[in-house]
Amino acid sequence: MMFHDLTIRDVRHETPDAVSITFETPEGGFDWKPGQYLTLRADVRGEDARRSYSIASLPGQPLCVGVKKVEGGLFSPFCQDLKPGDSIAVMPPEGRFVTHGENNLVLIAAGSGITPMVSIAGEALARGARVTLVYGNRNFESIMFRDQLDALKDRYVDRFTLIHVLSREPQDVDLLNGRITGEKIAALGRAGAIDLDGADGVFLCGPGDMIDDVTATLEGQGVPRERIHFERFYQDGEAPRAPRSAQAQAAAEAGASVEVILDGTRRQFTVSAEDDTVLDAAARVGLELPYSCKGGMCCTCRCKVTDGSAEMAVNYSLEPWELEAGFTLACQTRPTSDKLVLDFDAA
Repeated sequence: MMFHDLTIRDVRHETPDAVSITFETPEGGFDWKPGQYLTLRADVRGEDARRSYSIASLPGQPLCVGVKKVEGGLFSPFCQDLKPGDSIAVMPPEGRFVTHGENNLVLIAAGSGITPMVSIAGEALARGARVTLVYGNRNFESIMFRDQLDALKDRYVDRFTLIHVLSREPQDVDLLNGRITGEKIAALGRAGAIDLDGADGVFLCGPGDMIDDVTATLEGQGVPRERIHFERFYQDGEAPRAPRSAQAQAAAEAGASVEVILDGTRRQFTVSAEDDTVLDAAARVGLELPYSCKGGMCCTCRCKVTDGSAEMAVNYSLEPWELEAGFTLACQTRPTSDKLVLDFDAA
């Protein structure tokens, strides 16, 4: 997918370390669904950098994303200095973290994981759904999109329940203190604050350990796995990666031949021992393949193995049926055969 230069319409400081960035609405190619994300690209300190940020727009509002500053990060500090009138390269909306008409939603977020939830909650409430949002932060000062959430609560008082869980600012109800865990969600369910049994969709966004813990608890309580949806945070170096298998190591040392099909064009290159993944090898020879997070999270680099074999270092986004159908993530793919063909045009 191609990047487009978009003009920044507004930059708002949501918290001391987070901003929302609103773009001038582009014409064509930027239709989006609540829960999807935008990939931003810029030259930052001499590096061609790109990062994915979830869309936070309410229905009828201009395109907007939320960016929380990561200490020691590259792209998020750069975003804090953007201003109205600046231009930045943006890829059209992507992502699978979307609703499918559910009427009783439970949303669970921590920190900047609230970004897609604002959009999801706004759209669901506008069409008449019931929404419960459990939102974890350090303190009230660190709550992103607080004005928007309060406005939704005031507008949909009978159908929107907003529960703040704070780890560093005591609240009167002890259950609302600390971090979001599976046990805390279960306790809120037992207390009648959230309806886990009646929810036809549970959406989680935040750190991986929170998602894993809450998901395990929900499944243990009988929530069907198909009703649980999640989107993980990712920061460079954060996601654990499996080491190369003996087969992948042998293929790389021998120089595995890779052919990619992208936009109807075929290109060939070699994955060698110095390349961790197919994406790294392509970049080394100047071939730009689609990618965003490089952490196995977003599916931007999804492609299909049509010849040969490969393994993935990590996978946080492909569904079991996609794996069975031969799909892989280029940012995590390591050839295990002497030849590998990847089709990015496969549906």
